[in-house]
Amino acid sequence: MEDNQLFPVFIKLETIHTLLVGAGPVGLEKLNAILQNSPDANVTVIGLEVLPELNKLANQYERVTVLKREFNTSDLDGVDLVVAATNNDDLNQQIRLEADRRNLLVNFADKPDLCNFYLGSVVKKGDLKIAISTNGKSPTIAKRIKEVLNDSLPDEINDTLQNMQALRNTLNGDFASKVKKLNAVTASLVETNGEKSRPKLKWLIWLAIVFSFVIVVTAFWHKEPQFQTYLTELHPTFYWFLIGGFIFAMIDGAIGMSYGVTSTSFSIAMGVPPASASMGVHLSEILSNGIAGWMHYRFGNVNWKLFKLLLIPGIIGAVTGAYLLSSLEHYSHYTKPIVSLYTLILGFVILSKAYKANRKKTVRQDKIKKISILGLFGGFIDAVGGGGWGSIVLSSLIAGGRNARTSLGTVKITRFFIALMSSLTFITMLNGAHWEAVAGLVIGSALASPIAAKVSNRISVKTIMVSVGILVVLVSLRSIIKFILELV
Repeated sequence: MEDNQLFPVFIKLETIHTLLVGAGPVGLEKLNAILQNSPDANVTVIGLEVLPELNKLANQYERVTVLKREFNTSDLDGVDLVVAATNNDDLNQQIRLEADRRNLLVNFADKPDLCNFYLGSVVKKGDLKIAISTNGKSPTIAKRIKEVLNDSLPDEINDTLQNMQALRNTLNGDFASKVKKLNAVTASLVETNGEKSRPKLKWLIWLAIVFSFVIVVTAFWHKEPQFQTYLTELHPTFYWFLIGGFIFAMIDGAIGMSYGVTSTSFSIAMGVPPASASMGVHLSEILSNGIAGWMHYRFGNVNWKLFKLLLIPGIIGAVTGAYLLSSLEHYSHYTKPIVSLYTLILGFVILSKAYKANRKKTVRQDKIKKISILGLFGGFIDAVGGGGWGSIVLSSLIAGGRNARTSLGTVKITRFFIALMSSLTFITMLNGAHWEAVAGLVIGSALASPIAAKVSNRISVKTIMVSVGILVVLVSLRSIIKFILELV
């Protein structure tokens, strides 16, 4: 088999003149790729028909010129690089012939035989840039590899790169000694997800999970005689919550949010008061998020700096929210429609995010900075409404430019501790619980958690989010309408 003999180079497009022939959908794609990588590129676009979107994009860059006319061979004069994005074979042959006469590099969209250079898929993390080539065999494979690398490489790699530059500038000695020192510093980057530091943390996480369940079970065993009876005599409602908990946890595992809002909406619709509903959700999330957090930890998807910033504020917010909601348990008839209104709003938020998820962003977003405030607010709303930690915190982190995969893993593992503290607060404050709902959610979500972590990449996120949004909106509306009819 022949090897890929292409020679990879990185070109400073701002120092040369690029000609793009074709201003249709393919031309827009090529221009967007050029400008995303080189915003200061000097580009002339020529096309008989110009797509409005291309004009709009070109107007955002001073060094991009769009000419609405036919291509002339004289357009190649003074040009250094040519990209042809036309479906006219005769025109492509003419461009290739004239480009060869002028010794110009030229690329043709979907015509690898005519090209003397290819445009590869590019992964960009700050100053780090990786170009991917399949030797013209399959742009689709290159695109998929790009997606994998984009998810796998943390955004913080750019911070590491900047720190390495600063370190390199401080080093003294000859070239060999500098390389040796830099190799020693960067050795940890190629260790398998920091295996040296994992064993202690592994046992701490598992001890925390076991300890939390010992506390919860012991507290309820002594405080609630009904708890013991439910271990032997299960109410039929248990099975509904078992199925619901499993489905909601699968959804949450796929998109990283919505377990709380779906479970709370379902619980309230089944007649469970808001505080008891929130307690059931958080009790079930202790085990499910403990399992999910552990698996994300094993996959290397946890940003520990982000974890520290979210944890304490999130716990403070969650405990405060649980305390207030439990204090209002006697007024559940009035708090129930308020919580339903909250879940209704979250349902519309989920639908909105579903339809915005696939829209391309042309402007780079800065990372969200006020992580602690976000954690405090997310923890409070999560406890009061029985859900929202994922919807608020995860969506805000991703929208603020954080890496999606590490954000999901970090949110999951912090959710374990927040669910634990919320549950202990509810246990202390409440005098009773709907055990059939609690037990069903706990077991159902625990069964789904390891499965969801493995199959999440195979499920259409948009389809799930739309389904969840519609379900939450309908269930919340049902509860609100029922409350209004009772008043009438």
